[in-house]
Amino acid sequence: MFIVLYLGTAGFSYKDWKGVFYPDEMKPGDFLEYYSRFYNCVEIDYTYYRQPVPKTMEAMTKKVPPSFRFTVKAHKTLTHEIPSGSALDKEVQTFIEGVMPMAGSGTLGCVLFQFPWSFRYSSRNLDYVTGLSTMVPVAPAVVEFRNREWARDDVYRALRDAGEAFCCVDEPKLRSLFPGVVRVTANPGYLRFHGRNAAKWFDHKEAWERYDYLYSDEELKEWIPKIRQMQKDSPDTYVLFNNCHRGQAALNASRLQELLLLDDPQEKGEIDAD
Repeated sequence: MFIVLYLGTAGFSYKDWKGVFYPDEMKPGDFLEYYSRFYNCVEIDYTYYRQPVPKTMEAMTKKVPPSFRFTVKAHKTLTHEIPSGSALDKEVQTFIEGVMPMAGSGTLGCVLFQFPWSFRYSSRNLDYVTGLSTMVPVAPAVVEFRNREWARDDVYRALRDAGEAFCCVDEPKLRSLFPGVVRVTANPGYLRFHGRNAAKWFDHKEAWERYDYLYSDEELKEWIPKIRQMQKDSPDTYVLFNNCHRGQAALNASRLQELLLLDDPQEKGEIDAD
């Protein structure tokens, strides 16, 4: 058995990455192919704002090697603005149809369901969460909570029983935000670095301000033993940086790659577990 570590960023198509990660003269259409030379996965987040289009998703799969993996963020109608009845069914079907080209190519690693801080713990909401893998069965479901109310043992057990993966997070240590819990409830293990910009998390004019943060080596090193533990607990582990402003996510992802190799010279992205 091989244990695979997938490392990358939340999104790849950013103009302000030119001169930081992408060459100044590079065209946006060449970003993904270039990106895939350095990282073996990417989290597609635009699908939260706009339902995925099959043609677009298929085009992405043709720009990366077969071993590359996409994780796709669920549309907001599945997590933030949840309709009822047939309206929800329609949104679910549109999302499934949109990601099917990735699922069919074998490059769809999982679907990320990121719930907002306003999504509070309740038995009804927990029932909805634990039904996600059945509702969207195209790939493993990964669940991210923002509200601290969800940091409960019964929630982790429910995710495990449903075969759904828990998303670990690194984010500001604010009283009401989800803490830095390290758990693997199902394959894959999943970790998102959001930055630690506490001052701008709830007080910002533009969404990117919340994630405007560059991790230090010391902060990244804190996570190395935790990532190693996640790898032991799951065949696949995804580590994604969401602090994308000004290319900071790419800088931190590259640096974490280096630190992981320094921590274990045998680690080249795969560990032979036999």
